[in-house]
Amino acid sequence: MLSSTGTTLILAYLNEKNRPYSSQDVFCNLQKQHGLGKTAVVKAMELLALEGKIKEKAYGKQKIYFADQSQFKDVNDADLKAMDCQISQLSAEMHSLNQSCRQLDSELKELNSSLTTEEVMSEIKALKAECSGYRARVEKIKSATNHVTPEEKEK
Repeated sequence: MLSSTGTTLILAYLNEKNRPYSSQDVFCNLQKQHGLGKTAVVKAMELLALEGKIKEKAYGKQKIYFADQSQFKDVNDADLKAMDCQISQLSAEMHSLNQSCRQLDSELKELNSSLTTEEVMSEIKALKAECSGYRARVEKIKSATNHVTPEEKEK
């Protein structure tokens, strides 16, 4: 049985996308979200075409459906140029934001790979302990009384 919500949904989808689709395309695009069956989609699209809400063109055995273009207002050249200008500005802004995001991502990765304050403190403590051990060893060596004389060394 054909539901009016399915027809309304398909009509809204075709008007929103405003491009040609086959019934298979509409079925694939709407099936996951709304669970429409293929037969219901085909019948709904044929019904919408009969009612004149959408247009239908046959290419061999396949039929293509698209929104009725008379429902959309005409756009003059000045409006198109303004839209193109706006698109260019938004594209430039998007490019700038993407670049900024990449930079922030690399900074985040760098910060995540560096040591935390606690890790640095423990590292400093370990290095100081190691250093004091070396100092003690050096002092022990300097204070040793059994030095080898150069003559003994040559023997």
